[in-house]
Amino acid sequence: MSTTAPIAPVSEVELVIGGMTCASCAARVEKKLNRMDGVTATVNYATEKARVVYPAGVEVADLIATVVRTGYTAEEPAPPADRPDGPQDTDPELAALRQRLLVSVALAVPVVVLSMVPALQFDNWQWLALTLASPVVVWGAWPFHRAAWTNTRHGAATMDTLVSVGTLAAYGWSLWALFLGDAGMPGMRERFEFTVGGMDGASTIYLEVAAGVTAFLLLGRYLEARAKRHAGAALRALMELGAKDVSVLRDGREVRVPAERLAVGDRFVVRPGEKIATDGTVVEGASAVDASMLTGESVPVDVGVGDTVTGATVNAGGRIVVAATRVGADTRLARMAKLVEDAQNGKAQVQRLADRVSAVFVPAVLLIAAATFGAWLGTTGDTVAAFTAAVAVLIIACPCALGLATPTALMVGTGRGAQLGILIKGPEVLESTRRVDTVVLDKTGTVTTGRMTLHEVHSVQDTDEKQLLRLAGALEHASEHPVARAVALGAEERVGQLPPTERFENVPGKGVRGLVEGREVAVGRLFDALPAELARAREEAERDGRTAVVVGWDGVARGVLAVADAVKGTSAEAVRSLRALGLTPVLLTGDNRTVAEAVARAVGIDEVIAEVLPEDKVDAVRRLQGEGRVVAMVGDGVNDAAALAAADLGLAMGTGTDAAIEAGDLTLVRGDLRVAADAIRLSRRTLSTIKGNLVWAFGYNVAALPLAAAGLLNPMIAGAAMAFSSVFVVTNSLRLRSFR
Repeated sequence: MSTTAPIAPVSEVELVIGGMTCASCAARVEKKLNRMDGVTATVNYATEKARVVYPAGVEVADLIATVVRTGYTAEEPAPPADRPDGPQDTDPELAALRQRLLVSVALAVPVVVLSMVPALQFDNWQWLALTLASPVVVWGAWPFHRAAWTNTRHGAATMDTLVSVGTLAAYGWSLWALFLGDAGMPGMRERFEFTVGGMDGASTIYLEVAAGVTAFLLLGRYLEARAKRHAGAALRALMELGAKDVSVLRDGREVRVPAERLAVGDRFVVRPGEKIATDGTVVEGASAVDASMLTGESVPVDVGVGDTVTGATVNAGGRIVVAATRVGADTRLARMAKLVEDAQNGKAQVQRLADRVSAVFVPAVLLIAAATFGAWLGTTGDTVAAFTAAVAVLIIACPCALGLATPTALMVGTGRGAQLGILIKGPEVLESTRRVDTVVLDKTGTVTTGRMTLHEVHSVQDTDEKQLLRLAGALEHASEHPVARAVALGAEERVGQLPPTERFENVPGKGVRGLVEGREVAVGRLFDALPAELARAREEAERDGRTAVVVGWDGVARGVLAVADAVKGTSAEAVRSLRALGLTPVLLTGDNRTVAEAVARAVGIDEVIAEVLPEDKVDAVRRLQGEGRVVAMVGDGVNDAAALAAADLGLAMGTGTDAAIEAGDLTLVRGDLRVAADAIRLSRRTLSTIKGNLVWAFGYNVAALPLAAAGLLNPMIAGAAMAFSSVFVVTNSLRLRSFR
């Protein structure tokens, strides 16, 4: 007889991790957490969060303690009510980094100018340079020193290690030369020698290298922090979409209360134009609900007693009373927020090339410097020459160009992108643009305008088309339904001012009627029989995916109006541009298949995925990814946010919701689909520039290190070469300004 051991219960927690400076930090935290018994952890460097599943017997405090012992900080996220509502620009960490950058630059610039321009060197200038450089090296570079020490204690080396070692070596040599050598003597001037052997190391200082490298690298760190500061903003945008307060019925009276205080079973009133506070069932009244921001359905849905409604959708018709069925984390909106969070945390992290190579590059440079010192000391017996050559190795290997390679190209590329209506969120986004082969396009608001428009007018032979529009437009002008607004606006544009309506009546689920210029006019599904020609017109309109409404008066049907969400005039051209980039377009929508296929035919798309819920949109993206495709997603609605986050590349239309914009990797500010192709081309060009910068930066080090080790470059030349490599990187990045 065998027994099965009971499965131990597990819990899940999300921790906010602080102190990570590169992807290898995230890997180290993840490795330490996963070493705990029964713990499974995933750490995301981009969002600075860890999702941890842990068994009974392990406490959250134990998890936090493990992270702290690894050299980082950890805490549980603050409840929503405790989170600051201010803009991201007020982030105290970002503000502190900006202050550190500005102070360091202000102090470093005079040091670099004095050191590199002999004509400006006055008596005792070196002591002024030391005074200015010391705060930069000690306080300005403190984040690099701290990270390097943390990495060293755990047997790791990153770019922070080389920055710290390089700046401290240059600064330490300068201190030795000033206090124990001849560099502190009055009248001292920097001498320029190409080789180590022809100079006196005791009279040479390298303060400009220590201060300049620190300032350059702080700039890179600040640009990176700015790119990451919106992590998690999609979730806030989703949750802020809901209603803030609601009119609850208590003892027959309406009481205004915060939406979060709603309980299951509460009845609340929703007036025209108001958001529905939570998921529920209509118990009184009838209306039309605009759910386009959640479902992608462009046509508002008529609801009456017994119908379900979703929180955050908009009541576009009459007054209704709703009984709450789901509140808080159980609502559809909250579940969508969870989907976005899961999709973001599930994204593959793309480690920067500089960080990957530095794992080998940094220890190699340290070994080369030590070997250089030993070789020179053993062959020449000259300690000064040996130490000078070793310092030259460290200084010429300082990764200033590496630190600038990504942020400068990103800064220029994003600046040019902003001029073209393209916002690129960060360097990790660019990797995906090179590999994308499929682009999924949301229909409503992306390929189409997202607004209902009057397209066609069919009238019987004895009815004047202008009279039909005049009477129908006048009646629909009194209605708040989006289809009615489209009819009224279209009629005004074609026939001018509309007459007033009397005795207006809304017939729930069927249409409207009223008295216009003495005629009993009706619009909607209020006629039992239609003439053959109108029946055919209605069938053709519905076959083309349009909403058909019948118009008549005095009990006789006189015409059919076809209303639809209009395709943007630039969408077909945009699809052609995307195909020219080697991408396969796919139309994805919550609308019915007939509507979707009609739109797809109009813009030249062959593959259509229709009638999908927000959850299905995520599944559709993942299904395409499962087929081996690399998927870009273009959307604008809240319903697209999770799919944008799940896609390999998310492009959000800037005319859409904040949730979609925050979840996307690229934002198309102008709302023009043609910009999607420009965005991918610009991203690919920016990525190519970054890689070119990195190839140069590493190539420069590979070529220069042997020269420095051989004593053919003194530290001053090494510093100048390092500065030139930085100038080259910046100049190469500036070429992106000419992107068309």
